[in-house]
Amino acid sequence: MSFLNKLNWNILRKNSQNSSGIYPPNNSQQTVVQSRHQSPAKAKGGIGTKLIWISILIGIPVGVIWVANLPYAVIRRPVVQNAPVLLLPSYINVDHHYRQALVTVEQAEQLIEKATSPADLALGEQKLQQAQKHLNELPTWFVSDLSEYRYWWYDRHFSIYGFNASRRLVGQLEAKVFQEKNAQTLLADNMQALLNAKQQYQQATTVSDRKTAIATWQTALNQLEQIPSQTLAGKTTRNQLDDYKREFKEVVGLAAGNERISALITAARQFSWQAAKAGQNPPHPVSEWRQIEHLWEEAIERLKDVPTNDVAGYAQAQELLAIYESNLGQVKVRRQAEADAVEALSAAQREIENLLASIPDDSQTLDRNRVSSQLQSIIHQLEKVQNGTTAYLKAQELLLSANNKLKQLQTK
Repeated sequence: MSFLNKLNWNILRKNSQNSSGIYPPNNSQQTVVQSRHQSPAKAKGGIGTKLIWISILIGIPVGVIWVANLPYAVIRRPVVQNAPVLLLPSYINVDHHYRQALVTVEQAEQLIEKATSPADLALGEQKLQQAQKHLNELPTWFVSDLSEYRYWWYDRHFSIYGFNASRRLVGQLEAKVFQEKNAQTLLADNMQALLNAKQQYQQATTVSDRKTAIATWQTALNQLEQIPSQTLAGKTTRNQLDDYKREFKEVVGLAAGNERISALITAARQFSWQAAKAGQNPPHPVSEWRQIEHLWEEAIERLKDVPTNDVAGYAQAQELLAIYESNLGQVKVRRQAEADAVEALSAAQREIENLLASIPDDSQTLDRNRVSSQLQSIIHQLEKVQNGTTAYLKAQELLLSANNKLKQLQTK
């Protein structure tokens, strides 16, 4: 009995535990689970709504500020008059680019104006490009309309005068950089030409090749002298040009000098040949003798340009000079003789004309003494005409006639 009593008691205790809610039924458990799942969904919906409203509240003022800062006069001017604080982003942006432009322009000026190497110029050009970008970021509407802004809540750094000065300086520096780059190009090209000419001269095997190399070398030196002295390339060239010239003189100076002397003597020979050719088969009129005289003078001038430091060339030039000056002297004598002969013949012909005009028709009234005197004067003029002149044959013909007339008068 005691065992049964214990068993019944245990059964009753279990039933009482279920009825007290310690072990709830399945329906109640499902309701609790559903309520737990519904709570996070409601929480998520509330956060999304809040984010949307926050975005709207932030976006509206940002949009208003963005619209207010648009570079349109219709929008900008009312904002300036009524709510200039909305343009604060524009003011900050302008001041930032203005300060950066001033700094980079100053750096570019230092690098370009005081450049010591091409690397300084390259860096200066980069700084100049940066400065130009910052200046380009300054809107034209701001420069024209809002360049004098100043408020108690914001103090400007921008200056219209500084802006214009920076633009002018940038333009000047750009021009200088362009000039510097051209000078650097000239320096590089002519230095390469100089090196090529030196190598060509060293490898030359003929006189023609050496002449070509020397001419190219000299041209490169001349081009180096043409580089503007105010540029970095020009300053670099000036410091080295004397050494280049000294090297040229030492290496090819003697050869170039010999070539020059040879050219002078050759030119003198050409002029002398032309003069001798023109003087063949005399007599010649005065104008031709003057031309021949000029050719001999040109030949002599070439020989006088031969320097005395070249012993062999100078000796040869002096030998030819003596011959050419002698020939020139002979030409001058022939020219003067021709001029005198022409003048004497002309004078004799004038006297003959006067004599013929003075002879009367009646021979009985002829003054023989006067006629004889005039004939003797004519004969004297004709005898002045030298042999080897263009007037000689004509003068001899008239002289023979005058002598015959004089003899006829003297026999009567």
